Amino acid sequence: MLRRRPDVRAAERRLAAATARIGVATAALYPDIKFVATVGSTGAGADFPSGLTNRFGVGPTISWNLDQRPIRARIAEAEADTRASLAALDGVVLTALRETESSLNTYAASLARLERLEASRDEESRVAAQTEELWRGGKVGGLTALDAERTWIAAEAAVAAEQHEINADQMTVFLALGGGWQ
Repeated sequence: MLRRRPDVRAAERRLAAATARIGVATAALYPDIKFVATVGSTGAGADFPSGLTNRFGVGPTISWNLDQRPIRARIAEAEADTRASLAALDGVVLTALRETESSLNTYAASLARLERLEASRDEESRVAAQTEELWRGGKVGGLTALDAERTWIAAEAAVAAEQHEINADQMTVFLALGGGWQ
């Protein structure tokens, strides 16, 4: 899934381009064969219409660099560039893995926190219901019943806020894994 991330794909493309440059540089070690045509005149401008002063040639030409040290230096440079691109790809992949692990850890912590908040909310709901019964029976004052209900509503709000955080954490995990990219 990480291969879908744009930073990983870009690093892979840079590595592929650097590898292709090795092949291009290696091709210069071999002779270059071309098919050429030449046209010219060896006479004065007034003699141009006559065929005796005009010349032409058609045929293959072969060129080859006998001193191959510069070519081998370009090959070594391309190989070094490829090693650098590979190291950069490794760095990008490690960063992607770190981001994914971090987002998964955050998501897991949020889920655990939500579980605790839900347990707390359920307990506060039970306390609020019992306090309501005690208030109706005249055992406690109205302020105590209101305070229990306020605590239960605050716990409910904390659960809702944590569910919002979990949604944000899910999106972060999705993006860290390369989701949402074309």
